[in-house]
Amino acid sequence: MLKAEYRSRGPIPQDLIEAVPLEKPQLQTGQVWLEMLAAPINPSDVLTLTGQYGILPPLPAIGGNEGVARVVEHGPDVTEPAIGQTVLLPVGIGTWATHMVADAKSLISLPNEVDPIQLSMITVNPPTAALLLSEFVALEAGDWVIQNAANSGVGSYLITLAKLRGLKTINVVRRASLVEPLLAAGADVVLVDGDDLAAKVKSATDGAEIKLGIDAVGGTATARMGDALSVGATLVNYGAMSGEPCLMPPTVLIFKSITVRGFWLAEWFRTASPEQQQQLYGSLIELIAEGQLSVPIHATYSVQDIKQAVTAAAAGKRNGKVVVVKDSPATTDSQL
Repeated sequence: MLKAEYRSRGPIPQDLIEAVPLEKPQLQTGQVWLEMLAAPINPSDVLTLTGQYGILPPLPAIGGNEGVARVVEHGPDVTEPAIGQTVLLPVGIGTWATHMVADAKSLISLPNEVDPIQLSMITVNPPTAALLLSEFVALEAGDWVIQNAANSGVGSYLITLAKLRGLKTINVVRRASLVEPLLAAGADVVLVDGDDLAAKVKSATDGAEIKLGIDAVGGTATARMGDALSVGATLVNYGAMSGEPCLMPPTVLIFKSITVRGFWLAEWFRTASPEQQQQLYGSLIELIAEGQLSVPIHATYSVQDIKQAVTAAAAGKRNGKVVVVKDSPATTDSQL
């Protein structure tokens, strides 16, 4: 049994984390012993290792904020979830470990027959994509949405969810090799970012109104997206993959009357009612179970190979997610 632990933070995340032995504790009343099935590596996980994320756990810590596991043992006074049941792990529990303890009441049962790798990503990226499409602008079927970092986990989910709603997506990427895969995944328009982005967007959409821009990059990419938006549109930033502050020229803010908003999923969950959260998760689980919602997988790694996994997740030029699994040799997208 292993856990991926880090005791410090710094600029090279893979140098900080290592697989160390895990000892099984004595289960207390209300607890269960779990076997991890799959746990993704998100950009926020990498930023947590480097110390650049908004909330940082005390050290030492186990990496990973989301994932799914199987119940293997009940503690005292526990009958549910049943032994063998697949469950969604609580956010921030430290999911990059072969096994872990959790309070039974904190677990959400998931369909056992559904791919655990796809289910493992339901906590962060799918709800982020869904809420970005629903919380800021009243969109109707046929409306256009533009997003950058379109090959990211959120970007892939957003393409699918937008299509299910009848929305059209303009997807901005940094390299031409991503164009065909995203078109094959259902994107309506895929463009390589650059200073002429606004002109290319206008040409590709025949000058259609674009009410919503979704920015995960920051820096000058924010400015280029703002320039491509219509008068009175809203731009929502939810990430800073460039590592730079969002830039927006006053001419865009003033003369196009662009509204700039920020989105943080943790804040939404803090203020949303249990009914709202249940409705969101229920709809997403149903879509994953039906095979309508999935994301490409770049590679899977065992906990033992956590350094290689974090290296792959932190690097560019990927087309899919890196996922940690309990016991598996490294598997790349060419083998999946």
